[in-house]
Amino acid sequence: MPRKFFKKYTPHPERIRRIKGLGMVTHLLANPSLWHLHRHSVARAFANGLFWMAIPIPSQMLAAAVVSIFTRANLPLSIVLVWVSNPFTMAPIFYFNYRIGSLLVSHPPRDELKFELSWHWITTTLGDLWLPLYLGSLIVGSFLAAVSYVSIHLFWRWHVTRSWEKRIQLRRQDRSKKN
Repeated sequence: MPRKFFKKYTPHPERIRRIKGLGMVTHLLANPSLWHLHRHSVARAFANGLFWMAIPIPSQMLAAAVVSIFTRANLPLSIVLVWVSNPFTMAPIFYFNYRIGSLLVSHPPRDELKFELSWHWITTTLGDLWLPLYLGSLIVGSFLAAVSYVSIHLFWRWHVTRSWEKRIQLRRQDRSKKN
């Protein structure tokens, strides 16, 4: 089960408490609910991590960590899920978000973008791109958050129900063998 895998690589809250460099946030990070793997914390972590993954900001991991602390989502899982948008996947993800945003604001999407590191390019091109990009990112991020939250709850419930049914079936088989 993935739970054992995550527990193996996740630090214990007591170990976090002993880190001196964290200063004032140590008591926030030492909260055991940030490190537990149960249905609610995992569902919140998926929603949180996938939402911030879709938002094009430089500090996605920090934003996911702060929201995890306040929503009591699983902190490591939230941060790991942000890395779905990594240097290899950022361009397609943000281009998709831009296309969705362009459809919503009735802004014709640009098919060709030539990046140029100059003040003129930033003021002219980025001024046209930011609204569709961020609107699309908010829509896609919210959609992914909602779908992942509901999916994790449904999958977890299905898995637990299936496990219980298997146990009951094994008990019935053991009883019938004894008789």
